Amino acid sequence: MKLPSARIIGYNVEDTERLKMSFPTVQRITALALAGATALCAPLARAQDTPATMDAAFSAPYKWELMISPYTLHYSKETDYNDVYLIGGEYYYDGNWMVGGAYFSNSFGQDSGTGYIGYRWDNLLGFHRVYAKAMAGIMYGYVEPYEDKVPFNQDGWSPIISAAVGFLVTPKDAVQVTLLGGSGLMFSYNRRF
Repeated sequence: MKLPSARIIGYNVEDTERLKMSFPTVQRITALALAGATALCAPLARAQDTPATMDAAFSAPYKWELMISPYTLHYSKETDYNDVYLIGGEYYYDGNWMVGGAYFSNSFGQDSGTGYIGYRWDNLLGFHRVYAKAMAGIMYGYVEPYEDKVPFNQDGWSPIISAAVGFLVTPKDAVQVTLLGGSGLMFSYNRRF
């Protein structure tokens, strides 16, 4: 005997697929919440700064930065996208100049890598905890059948130009959002050494 279907907030209980939340959806919600919290906390960080202690703590010199990215938000809803994971590092020299590299699985599940140079601007807009980066370099990894997914790709090699904005949670820990051209945003945790 079939029981009559109950309705909960406009959904049939029998239609459980509509009630399930997929893992990528949870990742998107988490990433957007992280980005929103970063944007909302920036003014608070400035309000809590005391010039002597904050300048010293957040301007302390460091040479290395480790990046881990668990999620990338794609602008396109292309169905063959995979989750993107990245681990990378940056070495800082001569003030705020950097050289960096990363290993990642690209949007189509292919092992990829990048090498780049760049510059970091600290204390963006007068906020001790906010910084920006600009990077340019070369990337390898978008090969057949996806070689046409990045511009100027030649046998898997292509130039890259990217920008990022970050928020220092502590003097050594940061969350960062990196613009990936016209394809998406990458969310990362960064640790300074």
